[in-house]
Amino acid sequence: MAALWWGGISGLSFVAVPTLFTSLGSPAVAGPVAARLFSLQCWAGLGLGLLLLLILRRQRAGAHVPLTCETIDAARVEDMQRAFGTMGFVLAAMLLALLQEYGVAQKIVTARATGGDLRLWHGLGTLMVLGQWLCAGAVLWRLSRPFEVPVSSS
Repeated sequence: MAALWWGGISGLSFVAVPTLFTSLGSPAVAGPVAARLFSLQCWAGLGLGLLLLLILRRQRAGAHVPLTCETIDAARVEDMQRAFGTMGFVLAAMLLALLQEYGVAQKIVTARATGGDLRLWHGLGTLMVLGQWLCAGAVLWRLSRPFEVPVSSS
């Protein structure tokens, strides 16, 4: 799921949207299509992020360390910390997607219609997509390293 999320942002942001503007020629024609694609990307990212949070929650619960005087397995503590850190990247990407969809995208439409500062809002939207891409990449990288599997002692 992390690879799908990161790959979707990569393909859309770095291939599909630039191709739209090159192929359609007119920003007035390509802009609304690109906006719709970014909106779909937002919702896909929120869905994938939610699923990743559920999976990470399960991994974190599996790495739970009891608060007793038992010997604490360092690998389990590290897995729990890594799951929490990865959850932070997922949440950050989801927050950026929501801010882009409900804040910046609306400002871009308004600026285009009223002659407002389109350059500012477009730049901010680009930074938010870049932030999502970096967060999704961090999630993918962090999840590509295997978690320790506890070995039961018999």
